[in-house]
This record gives sequence, C-alpha cells and structure tokens, in this order.
Amino acid sequence: MNSNSKLALTIVTLLLGMIMLTMASVPIYKVFCKLTGYGGTTQVATSFTTQHGTRTYKVRFDSNIANDLPWNFSAKQTDITVKSGQNAIAFYYAENYSDQPIIGTAVYNVTPHQAAKYFVKIECFCFQEQLLKPGQKTLMPVTFFLDPSIEKDPELKDLDTITLSYSFYRIAEK
Repeated sequence: MNSNSKLALTIVTLLLGMIMLTMASVPIYKVFCKLTGYGGTTQVATSFTTQHGTRTYKVRFDSNIANDLPWNFSAKQTDITVKSGQNAIAFYYAENYSDQPIIGTAVYNVTPHQAAKYFVKIECFCFQEQLLKPGQKTLMPVTFFLDPSIEKDPELKDLDTITLSYSFYRIAEK
C-alpha cells in the first residue's frame, strides 16, 4: 500500500469516526445529564423512598409557556416545604384557550443545578406529551422526593430553597 492510499484510508477512517461520534453525542449527553444532574436534569425513580433525612427544604414551582401556545399554565401552589426523603406531590394547572386540540410538551429543570441530581421524580406530566382539547382544563401532578444524600453534599450545605421550573411548548394540532 503506497503512502497516498494510507493517507486516504486514514482520512476516511477519521471522517467515519467523527460521523459516528456526532451521532452518538446526543444520547451520551443525555445519559451524562441524568447521571450527574447537569443542567438541572432530575433523576427518575419507579417508587417512593423509605429513607428520610433531617433537613427541611422549600421547593418552589415555576411555570412558563411558549409564545405560540394559547394555554394558561401555572403551578397550583407557589411552594411547599419538605424534608429530604419525604414523598411529595404538587399540581400544575393547564387550560387550552384555543378552538383547536393542541399537543404540548413540558421541559424542566431544577435550580440550583447542583441540587438536580438529588431531585427524584416518580411521576410527572412532563414524561409524556399532553393533549388538551379546545377549552379543556386539567390538573397535572408531579410526585417527587429529595434524595436524603443531598444533606451530605458539601456544595449544598447552605441550600434551603430549590426551584422546579417547567416550560410548555407546542408540539402539534390534532
């Protein structure tokens, strides 16, 4: 094999490697965010915790909607106080003001971002797209707990307030 063939093979191999890395970057990033809580990504569990901590935290609820979504979307309560390990439920209210069925999806984050890896959701309306018919009103629950190991994180030793924020975006009309 001459040097031109080796160079061509090296370039093609590098190009294929870069394409494969690009295709894998989004799933790898999602896994990284779930494991570390990076960017405010919460954890997900299938059942409530039985471990309890001693510290109390205020969890605030925030709601936002995209400009092209004719819905009212708001938290039913502005905040609740929970102990780490305490199972909790909060409700968000949504109403479709339009005369068309609309599908929306909610994205979320937790601030401060360092606390996200300890914020564990059991069930959430954000796990699925939401269809609201014209004029439909609905309550949407989120059940969660704060992992008691949050109390051992030295970066969060002075933390007393965590904010769970949702933003709803239009997906499609049905």
